[in-house]
Amino acid sequence: MRRKPGAGSDPVIPKEILERAKRSFESDRLRRPAKCIVCDSECAPISAEGLCWVCRRLKISAWGDNDAQMPAQE
Repeated sequence: MRRKPGAGSDPVIPKEILERAKRSFESDRLRRPAKCIVCDSECAPISAEGLCWVCRRLKISAWGDNDAQMPAQE
């Protein structure tokens, strides 16, 4: 008597691991990237301020320019 393929045999991947993988995939797919608070682009993943790459870089540059401008003492 021949068995049908997959009928009664042990699965290649345990059900627990398969379910965990499906859940992690679904959560990645449902997660939408945050929007930049300045220009409404996609936020940089490392930005705690809610800024995109461009706005974050402009902010860092502005800080550097501000530090470089030393007030003239009379």
